[in-house]
Amino acid sequence: MAAIDRLRGLYAVTRDDDDTARISAQVEAALAGGARAIQYRNKTATPSLARTQAAALAVLCRERGALLIVNDDARLAHEVDADGVHVGEDDPDLPAVRAIVGPSKIVGVSCYDDLDRARRLVAQGADYIAFGSFFASQVKPGARRAGVALVAPARTLGVPVVAIGGITAANAPLLVSAGVDAVAVISDVFACDDPVAITRRAAAIAACFTGHPTETAA
Repeated sequence: MAAIDRLRGLYAVTRDDDDTARISAQVEAALAGGARAIQYRNKTATPSLARTQAAALAVLCRERGALLIVNDDARLAHEVDADGVHVGEDDPDLPAVRAIVGPSKIVGVSCYDDLDRARRLVAQGADYIAFGSFFASQVKPGARRAGVALVAPARTLGVPVVAIGGITAANAPLLVSAGVDAVAVISDVFACDDPVAITRRAAAIAACFTGHPTETAA
């Protein structure tokens, strides 16, 4: 099975945090709740800290059979042998990113609310396309908004479709019904430091893909 075929369900995205032990414990709890992929995203980390944290999460994800995707930094993804990298419109172009990570790694791209951008990047070799924000986002309150109607045409492009932005266990079923392959979630999974609560929150979102929703955390 190709790595990209495992991108389904909960795709948990880390918060900015300088504490490597804490971020590792949070990711472990999310994986215990059913997260199938983790994106290492830490906008405040120094290069040295980012490498330490990404390397720790790479080991953890390999042990749990989950994907590790690094946000923005293709060189870091290559250095820690992550499963791939996720890039946005302000990052190097896709061919340059692919040259760094290699042909076998996942390259995911942010497409915001722009289907034409998705078409262009899929043609250049993007492995998955991410749209959003679908709902109001605590992390990016000013983010461009995408409509659920975008999902159906996006699915015709032949790569997994990921939704992001303000997603919770309460609204994820709408996106799952529309046909997304995965939901990228930060706040609704990592809103607290309690591993038990993180596992419960992750499980509630993961269950949206199985048809057996569980009770959300308070």
